[in-house]
Amino acid sequence: MYVVTVDFIIKPAHLAEFLPAMMENAKTSLEVEPECTYFDVCQSESKSNHIFLYEIYNSEKAFQDHLASEHFKLFSQTVENWVESKAVNIFNRC
Repeated sequence: MYVVTVDFIIKPAHLAEFLPAMMENAKTSLEVEPECTYFDVCQSESKSNHIFLYEIYNSEKAFQDHLASEHFKLFSQTVENWVESKAVNIFNRC
């Protein structure tokens, strides 16, 4: 299994817009990408503009397919200016 984590820091003025867009992206990923098996969106209790994603794909190729999908491209373009920082980490599930 191919695990992806993403830490977003969202510009506070855009948090109310970012969250629904992120939730829609996660929902669509699970619905239309058969090899995306888990997509969790978490929000920090102490810093509300810190959003953490935990995603599981069957393979690296499945993740690359996710990155190439139309819904992901649209999401990325939509939120591009709302993001203060973004850190992506890749893991192999043990």
